Amino acid sequence: MGILTDDMRRLMEAELGFVATVCPDGTPNLSPKGTTAVWDGDHLVFADLHSPGTVANLRSNPSIEINVVDQLVRKGYRFKGTASVYTEGDFFERGVSFYESRGTVNARERIRGIVIVSVERALPVVSPAYDIGVTEDELRASNLRRLNAPPGEPRGLQDA
Repeated sequence: MGILTDDMRRLMEAELGFVATVCPDGTPNLSPKGTTAVWDGDHLVFADLHSPGTVANLRSNPSIEINVVDQLVRKGYRFKGTASVYTEGDFFERGVSFYESRGTVNARERIRGIVIVSVERALPVVSPAYDIGVTEDELRASNLRRLNAPPGEPRGLQDA
């Protein structure tokens, strides 16, 4: 089974991943990745399509965190671990095939590298709105109203 639960897998496949790395000067770098996915029970993966900063950071410091959050219910996960970058060889070829099988357009031409993350810790991310008794259904409805509200109209639970 591994560290990744069924719910983690479901959310990872449904949401945009945000990848945090450390720049050589020690400052953080945060980059959205539309290719984040589950590789196996203990590993995540994303493709380097346009990630020169992220990949350069990982080459000098492989520490990484990936966050995925369902924006409507404000719940998700943070995955901390160590990344390996592959630009050739078996893992690279397997990664390109993985993305081809998922329907990535022109995967072989576009993918510059495959990043595999060994997940060392996976923790939940939960909105503080739940602390005040808001239910998941209420938060979903509020956030749908907020996302669909015309500019200038009230937008629901602002601090959720």
